[in-house]
Amino acid sequence: MASLRFDSSPPFSTRTPTTPPAEAAHEPGTALGRFLARQFARLLGDVPVEIRLPDGTRHVPTGRPPTASITIKDLRIVPALLRGADVAFGEAYEAGLVDVDGDLVAFLEALWRRNLRAEGVGRRTLRARVRKRNTRASARRNIHHHYDLGNDFYRLWLDRELVYTCAYYPSPDDSLEAAQLAKMELICRKLCLRPGERVIEAGCGWGALALYMARHHGVLVRAYNISGEQVRYARDRAKREGLISRVEFVDDDYRNIRGPVDVFVSIGMLEHVGPSDYGTLGEIIHRALPEGRGRGLLHFIGRNRPAPMSRWIDRRIFPGAYPPSLTEMMRGVLEPHAFSVLDVENLRLHYARTLRHWLERFEREAGTVTRMFGDRFVRAWRLYLAGSQAAFLAGSLQLFQVVFARGEDNHIPWTRSGGGAFGGAPAGPHGTA
Repeated sequence: MASLRFDSSPPFSTRTPTTPPAEAAHEPGTALGRFLARQFARLLGDVPVEIRLPDGTRHVPTGRPPTASITIKDLRIVPALLRGADVAFGEAYEAGLVDVDGDLVAFLEALWRRNLRAEGVGRRTLRARVRKRNTRASARRNIHHHYDLGNDFYRLWLDRELVYTCAYYPSPDDSLEAAQLAKMELICRKLCLRPGERVIEAGCGWGALALYMARHHGVLVRAYNISGEQVRYARDRAKREGLISRVEFVDDDYRNIRGPVDVFVSIGMLEHVGPSDYGTLGEIIHRALPEGRGRGLLHFIGRNRPAPMSRWIDRRIFPGAYPPSLTEMMRGVLEPHAFSVLDVENLRLHYARTLRHWLERFEREAGTVTRMFGDRFVRAWRLYLAGSQAAFLAGSLQLFQVVFARGEDNHIPWTRSGGGAFGGAPAGPHGTA
């Protein structure tokens, strides 16, 4: 799955700021403009930003240099921003009624950090909003909304393999292409894949990982996806690369997965399942893996604790998605069937780096994307990618890789470096943390 700006609180928190706004200087404008600027600055709290209104009002923080300058082009939208900035800011930005000059990522990161401080470490854990279930029909509609925008669009800014999930950077200076290949190898090593094993992949994107596992580790893969655009691309690629006998791409819902297989892997799909169906996913994994044996890996965007998700993201970018905390995933998916967790790794900063590369490439192709979808689309996706990078940098979002196996299975790696592999055969490195 792609990166998501599923923040742990609205972009502009309505909580009382833990630090009051910095002292500010005002330049001439109308009395109404100065009043609205003060109210908007109060909403931003201690985030150092210059505010410009169309009547000439400028609100400039004096304590430290502003990270950015926000230009509000219509005074009439300010009340909406004050009432519910989560949706209002995103809609105003994509419509061109709000501009952010300067470092957009730094500005949004400052907002996420301010929100985390406002929530308070010791406060009661928030309850996530009650969400509708992702039925088979609604899940397919939601995936179509985002992933079936066209392969030509995603080719503009993804890597050559078309991998739309967090990359893994052994070195921070690695290219996006190298990091995505490293991520796929990391997953294969964590799973200790052996030639001839059967693997289920739930949610396979354009098929890069399934083809990589078959080509480099000799396994047989059945990969499920409900994006018709992606499945057609993956099938064509498997045929061109001579792997059609080793990889099967199935256009179907994960709820129809059947076993038995040796390995279950899901990269970026859990966010689209929804908490109400975690039990269903757990049952699917339980049925797919043989009794007493089998292992798996879940790679997903998550949070440190449950919290409401961004309504703007739900409305405009990723309808029906929800990134869980580790506790929510464990209680819903793994614990009911007594799966044993072998390894948990958090690749939060790797996803921030991935998003930086995606955003840079997206900006280089912004003119082409504008001709394809229009300016409003470009602005919405710029905000989505920048906000996602900022959320990972600020710690509002996490990226978890969880390796698990049957609780009674003793044929598991003895160490992280691979000693005592599954089935007793030698294995390569089991990953790092």
